[in-house]
Amino acid sequence: IQESEIIYIAVGTPEGPDGSPNMEYVDSVVSSIAKNLISYKVIVTKSTVPVGTNRGIEKQLNEMCPEKEFDVVSNPEFLREGSSVQDFFHPDRTVIGCSSERARKEMFEVYRALNVISVPFVWCSLETAELIKYASNAFLATKITFINQMANLAEQVDADIHKIAQAMGMDGRISSKFLHPGPGYGGSCFPKDTKAVVDTGDKFGVDMSLIREVIGANEIQKERIVHRLEKVMGTLSGKRVTVLGLAFKQRTDDIRESPSITIVKELLSRGAAVKAHDPKAAENFRKLFPSVEYFESAEKACINSDAILIATEWNEYRNIDPEQLKLQMKGSVIFDARNLLDPDMFKVRGFTYLGTGR
Repeated sequence: IQESEIIYIAVGTPEGPDGSPNMEYVDSVVSSIAKNLISYKVIVTKSTVPVGTNRGIEKQLNEMCPEKEFDVVSNPEFLREGSSVQDFFHPDRTVIGCSSERARKEMFEVYRALNVISVPFVWCSLETAELIKYASNAFLATKITFINQMANLAEQVDADIHKIAQAMGMDGRISSKFLHPGPGYGGSCFPKDTKAVVDTGDKFGVDMSLIREVIGANEIQKERIVHRLEKVMGTLSGKRVTVLGLAFKQRTDDIRESPSITIVKELLSRGAAVKAHDPKAAENFRKLFPSVEYFESAEKACINSDAILIATEWNEYRNIDPEQLKLQMKGSVIFDARNLLDPDMFKVRGFTYLGTGR
């Protein structure tokens, strides 16, 4: 801290017991900075923090070291888990909230390389930058929940959600991104940040009922997977169900708020014997569910199963061979919650195929 000109705060802000972000790690870093503030510093908050946090950091530092020079900047990150390095060097935009011309010049120098490749810069106030992060994640979570609910309706009226999403995505006002139905969103960002938006709204007396509904609908979507499987199979008690995919998304071992947690919990509560595979997340999942039987390959996990449920969109699951699967399985139910497979290839071989919105 003493030797650096610019300090980034990039610690976690996990969800607290009441749904609001836990700020103890940010507070700890700010205290460390205050003790070592021997010359002018630009203090950049990269962590996802509630609106008003950066003003609070300014106030805290002014109280702890009133004679010292510093500026506080809000510079939220928009990295996708599993693609963070690529996203860091090729962002859609760089958001920088600050109120000092000196800090603005320093931050421009930090990101000069991005400016050279014409990355848009959004210069704004601290509060605006803080809210941009939450607004972005809350909107994407809303978009996922919307297409999931449309998929549920498509199932009932015999429509194809892929054609619906394709046509919607052709509209430039909507775009095709995040119009992929599935078992619900998870991870370390969307669940935490949507709850934080609702919590912020409550604190300021603003109705955030839309985001509150998104949170509830997402939980229902996770549970709905098992309800549909049970309806097709009659009962899950004593059945062997293979869950393919435990991480909340492909290319990561992160199981935080993963739909698979709810799915496996529901399966076990109904008396099913659960077998599982995930290329990266199995060991993390084992800590939560030691009674589940884990396998080193998807093929082995499917042997003698009554049903298979694809919960994460790993590319290797797209290449499942229906002929081989027919020989391996005891039953014939395939629940493709991510719509990775060709339904006709499995139906023609006698499988009962379930998809999302198909």
